[in-house]
Amino acid sequence: MSAFVHPDEIRSRFSAALSAMYRAEVPQYGELLALVSEVNSRVLKADPTGAERLAAAGELARLSEERHGAIRVGTADELATIARAFAVMGMAPVSYYNLAPAGVPVHSTAFRPVEPAALARNPFRVFCSLLRLELIEDEALRAEAAAALARRDIFTPCARTLIETAETAGGLDEDQADRFVSELLETFRWHAQATVSAQTYERLVAAHRLIADVVSFKGPHINHLTPRTLDIDAAQAAMPERGITPKETIEGPPARACPILLRQTSFKALEEAIAFPSGDAVVAGVHTARFGEIEQRGCALTPTGRALYDTALATRDFAALPDDWTALRRNGLAWFRYRATPQGLAARAETADLEDLIALGHVVAEPITYEDFLPVSAAGIFQSNLGAEARGTAYAVDPAKADFEQALGRLVLDEMALYQAEQDASVAATLKALGLTTATA
Repeated sequence: MSAFVHPDEIRSRFSAALSAMYRAEVPQYGELLALVSEVNSRVLKADPTGAERLAAAGELARLSEERHGAIRVGTADELATIARAFAVMGMAPVSYYNLAPAGVPVHSTAFRPVEPAALARNPFRVFCSLLRLELIEDEALRAEAAAALARRDIFTPCARTLIETAETAGGLDEDQADRFVSELLETFRWHAQATVSAQTYERLVAAHRLIADVVSFKGPHINHLTPRTLDIDAAQAAMPERGITPKETIEGPPARACPILLRQTSFKALEEAIAFPSGDAVVAGVHTARFGEIEQRGCALTPTGRALYDTALATRDFAALPDDWTALRRNGLAWFRYRATPQGLAARAETADLEDLIALGHVVAEPITYEDFLPVSAAGIFQSNLGAEARGTAYAVDPAKADFEQALGRLVLDEMALYQAEQDASVAATLKALGLTTATA
């Protein structure tokens, strides 16, 4: 029997194939990749110490490969099946995001690897949103949208078979893994032929542009892919020089000496030609949905740090959130990964106190990269590419996490628990390496 391909390797193959496909479909994405590569090279050349720190933390090796994408599905079956497909690639649903209060009729999760080693190999993640049909006020239009979604199957028969094979056999061999990547890619491919009439499409657009995007086509199509930059402000400023029109503002926290969480910007969504069915003929039209995005990832914040950030975001006053790694660590505001230094391994430890060990140079604390998303920023990116009119709309609904998890077919993981586990494991490994068993943080 052939050996199974590791899920990390399948994820890497799929990420590379998806990036190549999107570059062919959206040429400006290729320009975005080139721009980000140039910005990152300048940053690393200008700051050799920072480059060494990134390399020691394993961040440099993954930088050029890092991508996140986004798709929007229409039904519980589509969400549950895409979850099974991502599981084949070692990706689990992490966190629940309710965007409806911001006027975007979806709720979402992020599929991503969760183990530090898997993240180091390829941190590919996909922000996946499920349309909330119940938020369409027009009952007739809601029924029409549901019928359109019920008529389609966004997965090829072979993709469904290979998902089942991976689940029952415990994995995929080389040939199966390559076919899985090829078949699943079809789910993310752009289809210029609409599945609804031009009249229905216009009614869906009137309800919300995102509803029209989800309902009107054969598949969900990847709506953006996002490379990671080390200086998003420089990337934003350079986009117009490349013929790329950026959104007006960068989403997320302000620029800081110690980057936190996630900052995002994008270029405006493209207007693309589509064809609507009309009896035996077709009617030409246009659709706006797909765009390019750049992200800069900083340190993951603890619940206490996140509460401070949320307050700062609401008041637009970030002074209360320290812009210093030592203060963030000592005040329990951010998550850190600890490791013993060569000096520490060579010395005989006389203390089990982490702060003392750091002061002695026996241990270093590296900020853990934030691997997830910010709902306010996600809504801002969606709104900027769905038309400014979306900003004035809000849905008076409560979060529906239980409904989302029922559709998903599993519980979403708690991002804070994942960061806590990574920090705790690094502390335990460091103390063991130093011949110690207990420490006080």
